[in-house]
Amino acid sequence: MDIADLVKQAKKGNKEALLTLIMSEKDAYYRLALTYMHNPNDAMDALEDMIVKLYENINQLKQDSSFYSWSKTVLVNHCKNLLRKKNKVVLIDDWDDSLELNSNSNFIDNSYTSIENQMDIKKMLSYLNNDQREAIKLKYFHDLDYQLIADLTNVPIGTVKSRIFQGLKKLKEQFGGA
Repeated sequence: MDIADLVKQAKKGNKEALLTLIMSEKDAYYRLALTYMHNPNDAMDALEDMIVKLYENINQLKQDSSFYSWSKTVLVNHCKNLLRKKNKVVLIDDWDDSLELNSNSNFIDNSYTSIENQMDIKKMLSYLNNDQREAIKLKYFHDLDYQLIADLTNVPIGTVKSRIFQGLKKLKEQFGGA
């Protein structure tokens, strides 16, 4: 069954259809929540809250094919709201060293070398401002496209591209590279 059919069923109140949609991307949702919450328990709480919000607001989704970008936007907004309530910094300041990146990315795994690489990457990213760091992490660690990053961060797509470009330029100037 395709996404549009599952979304239509979910809009009719079918909880199983909604759960099928969510479970097919559960790892991506978790990584995204963990990026913002920095704590596995808080990330899971945010995911649980997201599921409730999606169920309650599924009829607000205008384009059924946009379910995943819409649901990720709901998740990020909820994470930011939770962080505001806890008086934490909203942007991604501290990167959890245990965070495993997108499974499509081969440059970080769970080995000892991986921990060293993660520490190097964390140090490198510390040279960027919060906006650049957030945009680069969403683009390269979560493999999100520019438009989705713009939607998640509530800025124009040109701003996202600029943050990524300027951040990469700053890293290149600081650490060299092609």
